[in-house]
Amino acid sequence: MLNRNFLKPGDLVQVISPSGCLRELDAFHKGVEIWRSHGYEVELTPDYDKQWGYLAGTDESRCSQLVAAINNENCRGILCSRGGYGATRILEKWQTLNNFSLSTPKWLIGFSDLTALLWTFKKMGFLCVHGPLLNTLSAEPEWSIQRLFDLVEGRPLEPLTGNGWGGGQAKGYLMPVNLTVAGHLLGTKYQPDLGGTILALEDVNEAPYRIDRMLTQWRMAGLLDQVKGIALGRFSQCSPGAMNHTEFTVEEVLRDRLADLNIPIVSEFPFGHDSPNAALPVGIEANLDGDEGILEIKRK
Repeated sequence: MLNRNFLKPGDLVQVISPSGCLRELDAFHKGVEIWRSHGYEVELTPDYDKQWGYLAGTDESRCSQLVAAINNENCRGILCSRGGYGATRILEKWQTLNNFSLSTPKWLIGFSDLTALLWTFKKMGFLCVHGPLLNTLSAEPEWSIQRLFDLVEGRPLEPLTGNGWGGGQAKGYLMPVNLTVAGHLLGTKYQPDLGGTILALEDVNEAPYRIDRMLTQWRMAGLLDQVKGIALGRFSQCSPGAMNHTEFTVEEVLRDRLADLNIPIVSEFPFGHDSPNAALPVGIEANLDGDEGILEIKRK
């Protein structure tokens, strides 16, 4: 990641809605103003606020927003308005997505449902960030907002600390994802090579048995045997139902499905749904210390 590719105040960034329709307009506009207050020119792509059922417009409309932002030579970064669902449907429009030119790397920022685009566009030369969406940014603490701008503007990032499970240390390329969205891309051409990566997982509103089912699929597919380490973020609203006294907790499920992998694992990192959601680069070298519970990003 060369210095000339970092963002700087005065750059143009474009807003797109590739997934669900906007529902939190006040929070969304606050997020836009945060970017503007840091000196950026923020352009709202036409149709960003459209609705088609639970989606932010038809597949063609959402895909057109993305392609227009990519083809805008003045645009340095693409900001996603919200998550929800729908980014994987854009990937079906592969011929349209290939109809663009990328003369210089652009930034793509989002998380949750945007896992689908982060995985895909990282392989196409984009500078991808797993970080706050425009409708979640204003709820972030100041240190998290500053971390996002430190990341895209090229300043050093403070290591993140969590709860180490042991396993020593590992170095690999950081791959932060939403567990559910990533799971639905396994076995498709959009699944990246996970060999030698540090997998960073988060999720929201999934019952522990569903987390169990997803991780069991990853295990049976042999994918967890390929990763060097696992960084676990927040699994928000994933508690057993109030009346279910026999269900495992999500913490118990994570330990049962992951602890026997004999690799560094750290839980309780401050990223994922709900605040704070510490920004993480995609595909950048990182060190994970499973004994001390530290994730350190290596910047060039």
